Amino acid sequence: MILTAAALVLPAFGQATKVEAEAPSFDDLPSPQFSGGGKDKSFRPKDWLEIETKLKVEQRPEPASKTCERLTVKWYVAIKNPEKSGTYYLLTRTVEHVNVPLSEDVWCSVYLSPASIRRVTGSNSSPKSSVELVGFEVLVNGEKVAESTNKSKTGWWNTSSDKISRSDTVPLLSKDETPFALMWWDRYAEVAPRRSN
Repeated sequence: MILTAAALVLPAFGQATKVEAEAPSFDDLPSPQFSGGGKDKSFRPKDWLEIETKLKVEQRPEPASKTCERLTVKWYVAIKNPEKSGTYYLLTRTVEHVNVPLSEDVWCSVYLSPASIRRVTGSNSSPKSSVELVGFEVLVNGEKVAESTNKSKTGWWNTSSDKISRSDTVPLLSKDETPFALMWWDRYAEVAPRRSN
């Protein structure tokens, strides 16, 4: 387990923010099964890929609300390309969190759906075995306050390489965009609501 603590960020209004972040972890997670409408439908749950990290946020002076109003996590995931050995797809996602509790453990996560897993791996089985690298950056008020990766050096996602190609057709999903949205609610940082125009 890698623990990364970043330097304090001191915004103009004089509040310092510190974030401790654990290295990201990832695992296969089967689609949840719910009953509804008096009739169950038969299906075989497929696996999602869940990627998460544990954060602890502190602010000084601590606000009366004991929460960090807004926190951003930028995710970077390198998935093996099944069509060309030794190459990877880089998937990215920025997730805005709100009302993050201070001085307690809170988790942040992103997900890859079964359809996306099949798209990038050509298979429905064991999505975690196709993951090469996972990294993230945490920002408060636009300033980076923490970063970590499962292996390699932090910032690997900023280096150019002919082995990594970016993909914008395979989405990483925030928790609220998945069937896990209402599960384990108090474990995860609240995702900011999307604004409609």
